[in-house]
Amino acid sequence: MNTNSTNTVDYDLSQYPLWTALVTPFDNNDNIDFNNLKILVQQQSSAGNGILLLGSTGEGLALTLEEQKKIVSFVCALSTNVPILVAVGGINLKAQQDWIQYCNKLPIHGYLLGSPLYAKPGTEGLIHWFNTLLDEASLPCMLYNVPGRSAVAIDPKVLSQLSNHPNLWALKEASGDINTFESFRKAAPKLQIYSGDDALMPYFAQAGAKGLVSVAANAWPEKTAEFVRQSLTGIYPNLFNHWSEAIEALFEVANPIPVKILMKEQGRLNHAHLRPPLTEKELLNTAALSAADKTISSWNNTL
Repeated sequence: MNTNSTNTVDYDLSQYPLWTALVTPFDNNDNIDFNNLKILVQQQSSAGNGILLLGSTGEGLALTLEEQKKIVSFVCALSTNVPILVAVGGINLKAQQDWIQYCNKLPIHGYLLGSPLYAKPGTEGLIHWFNTLLDEASLPCMLYNVPGRSAVAIDPKVLSQLSNHPNLWALKEASGDINTFESFRKAAPKLQIYSGDDALMPYFAQAGAKGLVSVAANAWPEKTAEFVRQSLTGIYPNLFNHWSEAIEALFEVANPIPVKILMKEQGRLNHAHLRPPLTEKELLNTAALSAADKTISSWNNTL
């Protein structure tokens, strides 16, 4: 591996089939728990999983700009042996450009570019939004289709128009619809597509997915890496049966509430605290989470 001008390792991002959408740990006073964050990063690095910072699982939009900067700078200083992606999301295009300009100077390895929130632009608006951000970035970018959170779906025509941009590397597809996945593959055949739904990874793998951007990997770093590996081999026909109920428990209420509660029970998080409007009070009965942890912890015990 070579180093680039920012003194970061120049990773081949396509060699990482699993990216963990890392949670942001807080203490009970609503401050970022950097000691706990260091441990979480080390766990993912030890498992060989790529790391995504400040996505919706990381409650990125609930953090101040100064907090976002501190998190990215802190994780970069840990000198992990895996690549780091940083999420770009919001509704103010100039603010997102400024954020990318800031991160371009840091030893990160790529971006996750979300659709603009709330405004629900059409095809031309999305093309302009993504093209502007791709132009601003100096690193590979993964677009993010998640209409359930952004309120707008990326039309395949958008990918077709952007497919030759030199900074466009991949797409995270989280609509939950295999037909949408197929339409993206046809629109941009050379684009690498990652499942944004843990539970659908075995199906998306059969349809040609490159890998997974995962919530479950926060709680089960090594197990999820093996789950993805087996999904991609395509020779484990009952794989979904082992994971479906466990993953369903992680999305019983809005992500990342369940996974943070589970990680607290596991001892991976010191506190399950979330930033408003999210709250751990949404999930008082944790029996399904405990059962899920037991199931996955005993799964494929050769690990």
